[in-house]
Formats: sequence, structure tokens, C-alpha cells
Amino acid sequence: MEAAISSQEARAAKGFHKLSMLQCIGFGSGDLAQNLIYQTISMYLLFFYTNVYGLDPAVAAVMFLIVRIVDVIWDPLVGTFVDKHDPKLGKYRSYLVLGGIPLTGFAILCFWNGFSGSLLYAYITYVGLSMCYTLVNVPYGALNASLTRDTDEITKLTSVRMFMANLGGLAVGMGIPWVLKMFDPTETTDMSMDDSAWFTTMTIYGCIGLALLFFCFSQCRERVVMDKSATENVKVSDLWMEFVHNRPLRILAFFFVTAFAMMAVGNAAGAYYINYNLGGSADELSIFMGLGSIPAFIFMPMIPAIKKIVGKKGMFYIFLITAIAGMAMLYAISMIPALREQMWLVYTAQFVKSTGVIVATGYMWALVPEVISYGEYTHGRRISGIVNALTGIFYKAGMALGGVVPGLVLAFVGFDKNAATQTPFAEQGILWLVAVIPAILLILAMFIISRYELEDDVIDRINEEIESRNK
Repeated sequence: MEAAISSQEARAAKGFHKLSMLQCIGFGSGDLAQNLIYQTISMYLLFFYTNVYGLDPAVAAVMFLIVRIVDVIWDPLVGTFVDKHDPKLGKYRSYLVLGGIPLTGFAILCFWNGFSGSLLYAYITYVGLSMCYTLVNVPYGALNASLTRDTDEITKLTSVRMFMANLGGLAVGMGIPWVLKMFDPTETTDMSMDDSAWFTTMTIYGCIGLALLFFCFSQCRERVVMDKSATENVKVSDLWMEFVHNRPLRILAFFFVTAFAMMAVGNAAGAYYINYNLGGSADELSIFMGLGSIPAFIFMPMIPAIKKIVGKKGMFYIFLITAIAGMAMLYAISMIPALREQMWLVYTAQFVKSTGVIVATGYMWALVPEVISYGEYTHGRRISGIVNALTGIFYKAGMALGGVVPGLVLAFVGFDKNAATQTPFAEQGILWLVAVIPAILLILAMFIISRYELEDDVIDRINEEIESRNK
């Protein structure tokens, strides 16, 4: 027993720290908080802009693209800043508080209709929200790699994190329609609620999210970071150098693009699909969106065991194929009138699709500390902020596609927000967004992840060599 304890202490001294369940939950609460805020933006902001605020879908699509372009400039500046500086509250965790407060404020203002139809107001609030989200999300991602080098602990940490992130997704997907209906009980047919209901709902979600960010801050401590002297010369140009010389990072970055584009397109189309293709109610939308997160509570705790049986890549392949199968089911059901009237079939297809999406896109976050360690191994600097800024750029590039594509497709197929029913061509366009386009993106994602080479034994050896070199 004493020998086992001594071995654990020796590994901890090398950065292979064991994490308590409270620490894992504390870290995961940060993603729960961000999902309460940003998933609401991802799932419902386009719908709010077109059906409540009064923007044309094509105009909203262009705005989403421009905001992402701003992110391309802003993200590396944030990544460089957090790597170079060491605030008293913590190198990375301090930004959960410093960025969380304005993030909450801008999120609430995005759903305020005081300047109904004003494109300028929409730009100011959405750009502000996106910049503050980066100020929280980039350091939060870097915090992951600063807690431990142990790949088993990272897998456990990621499982808890994704469990809680999907708890936030469930609270948004299933909870938002219910809360909206509570504040506007007269609306029962679709999601075009009274504007005050949207504002009040986002206020509630934003404040809960902020409280969770404070809790995350209280439970996390950075223990695997570079000395200040090693990062004081970090430059924005290091982002490009890291991208060029870190092949696993490039592969992961492109996987992020396709994965988040797939999720953003599908999420943005959900409300349109239930309202117009199926003629569903807010309650049915709540169930449909909620099923996008429920599989996480079944499968995320099983990730460590599944990975041991089939390996890292095998797990990606199994669940990406599962997601594609669910999308094919959803498309087939929607094309046959007799079947799409059976909502249980729609819910089943959504559950299958979500099972694959949740596991595949959830576990990819466990690969970020690996590519950070690979970069440290090759050039000697653990620039977590820069790497997370880079993955953030590609993540937001995917989100940009998810914001632009739905708006452009809706404009192309002649979607009419004032019509109770849409033309068959418009309904087909919505179905493309729900099933066809996401499936194509997942096939591409499967090819990309097949090129990833950092298996567990490889990354463990790399981390051991880094620590031996540092000592």
C-alpha cells in the first residue's frame, strides 16, 4: 500500500495529478454555464432574429458570418494575452469571473427587443457577446490542460465535463420552450413568443450560468503550466507557427470545423423543422431538442470503458456512424407523411442521431490537452492559450457555417416567416438542414479523425519525456 501511495505521489510530482470528483464537477460546471448561455444563442438566436426581432434570414446569415470574421482576429489576441500574463486570481481561471460578467450581460441584451429590427443593435450585442465568450472559453479550454497530464484523468474529466455540458444542452433544448411558454401562456403553436418572454428567459439562464462560472472558478487550480519566463515572449504569430508544425493540432482543428458546423446547422434548424415540417407545438419542440442531450446521461459515463475496449479511433467511428444512421432515419421518416405523423418515430431517430453526435463531439475535447503536450514536446513551450485560441477559431468557423448556411438555405428555398405553412420546397430545405447537410459533414469528419495519430501510449510516453526533460 505504501509503495502504491509513493508511486502516485511520484507521478503527481511529474504532473500526473489525480483529480477528485468535486474537482471534475467543478470544472464541468464551467461548460454547463457556457452551454446555458451559448447553446441558447446557437439554438434560438437565428429564430429570434427572424420571427421576433424582424430580420430577414439572409441579413441574419451575413451578420453571423461577419461576427465569425471578427472572432478570427480576436481569438488569437485573447490566447496570446492569457498565455503571457499571470493574474493573481489564476492564470486561466480568473477569466471565468472577469469575462463571465460581461458575457452574461451581452447574452441578455441579445434577446432584448427594445430596438426591434435595428441591425446596428443586433451587431453591437452579438459582437460583444462573441468577444466575451472568447474571453471565457479560451482560458477555460486552457484550464483543462493545466489540471493534469494523466490521460486517464483527462478522460474522466472530459466525461464529467461533457455530462454537465449536455445537462446544460438539455436545460436549453427542452427547457427554453417550456420557460417561454410559462411567461407567454397564450402562445401554443410555435416559438414566436412575446419578446418579453424571450428577454426574461435569457435573464434567468444567464444569471444561473454566471453563478456556475463562479463555482468553477472556486474548484479549479492550475498545476501544469509553464514558468512565466517561458511564456513572456509568446506572440500572436506563434499561433500560425503552432498550426504549421503541430500536425495532430491541424487534424483536430479541421475536425472541430466539421463537427461544430454539423451541430450548429442541425440545432438552428430544429425549431423550424418542428414548427413547419411537422406542425408541432412548443411542447413537442421541447422534447425534440431535449433528446439532443439526453443520451449524454447514458453514454458519457461509459466513455472510459468504451475507449478501453475499442480504442480512441474505434470509438469515434462507431458513434459517427451511429449519428449518420440517425440522420438517415430522420430523413426517411420525414419524407413519408404517414410516418412523420408518428412523433415517437421522430423522437427515436433524434435519439439515435444525438447518441452518436454527443459521444463523438464530446470526446474530442479530451484531445486538446494531447495536442498541447505534443507542441510542448516539439518546441518546449506549453502555450495552452494559443492552442485553445486556434481550436476556438476553427470551432467558431464551424459555428459560422452553422449560422450562415441555415439563413442562406432558408432564403434560397423561399422561407416565409409570415406564412403558417411553408411551400414543399421550403420544407425540403429545412429537412436538408436537419439531416442531409449534417450527415455529409459527419462523413467528412470521419475521414479527418482517421488521420489522428496520438494514441494513448504515444501521448503517455510524450508526457513522461517532457517531465523528465523539465526535471
